[in-house]
Amino acid sequence: MNFTRRRGAIAFFITLGALLVGVAVTLNIGWIVLNERKVALAVLGVILFALLIAGLVLNTVFLVREVRRNERQDSFLNAVTHELKTPIASIRLYLETLQRRPLEEDQRQQFYASMLADSDRLLATVEQVLKAGQLGQRDRQQNRTIVEMQPLVEECIAVALQRHHLPPDAILLEPIPGDVRLNVRGIAEDLRTAILNLLDNAVKYSPDGVDVHCTLSITNYTNVTLRITDTGVGLPVDQLKRIFRRFYRVPGRSMSRIKGTGLGLFLVRNIARQHGGDVLASSPGLNEGTTVTLTLPLAGSRQQLTAKKPSRRVHE
Repeated sequence: MNFTRRRGAIAFFITLGALLVGVAVTLNIGWIVLNERKVALAVLGVILFALLIAGLVLNTVFLVREVRRNERQDSFLNAVTHELKTPIASIRLYLETLQRRPLEEDQRQQFYASMLADSDRLLATVEQVLKAGQLGQRDRQQNRTIVEMQPLVEECIAVALQRHHLPPDAILLEPIPGDVRLNVRGIAEDLRTAILNLLDNAVKYSPDGVDVHCTLSITNYTNVTLRITDTGVGLPVDQLKRIFRRFYRVPGRSMSRIKGTGLGLFLVRNIARQHGGDVLASSPGLNEGTTVTLTLPLAGSRQQLTAKKPSRRVHE
């Protein structure tokens, strides 16, 4: 119902803006015709009506953007509420069962394992929300160290396998040829957050079986590139850039069934850019998998020394 109302509001504002622009143009033409012999008045009228049209267009664009932003924020709140409520309800149910009746030791251990998994899910959601607010802090940009990417990626893969209860071959890191150390200068905690978000996405969007391949390499002699490829639901071309917006969720029934906050890829993009890198997504199409490429400057490279400043949109 809310979605329909917002769509109606967007259509109303666009229609109203178009009508007002049409009225302004008509009045402008009429003014010029009536005052064609008075050059000064005609020029003044053209300038005033041009300003009026610009104001109407900007106002309409602003209103439509606000409606869409509110829609994304509502979706985010609904998603976060679900991500918080579901594990809490599950933990409560297990605790009530343990409290009410005696259980066999094996069943008790299963309950404990399930509660630990739910608490990890709860903690991950809370950390994701908190991380979105911490990215804009300036003092974080000064606490940078040399981070070796291969051990970090291996650690994140181990966490993802445990978190999603997957076999060891579900997520594989291709061996790096030669004795090469891929180091970047950055905040290890933030880079861990970015890699874990990419791995979690690859797992979540592979509902028919997880088969994720990761590769680390040097590109252009100055960058460390991490590619994470899955065989999941894939993405249409028009969504490849939008997925990195804050609160954005890909529309469609198959996508809406997969829960999330819409913050994961937004965090990845901002962390990458704060480290002087970037992140891109590619996909052959729906149901053909997705590849996400995270690029970071090698430690000591010129790109690293001239890393991009944090985007202002982080503070929004």
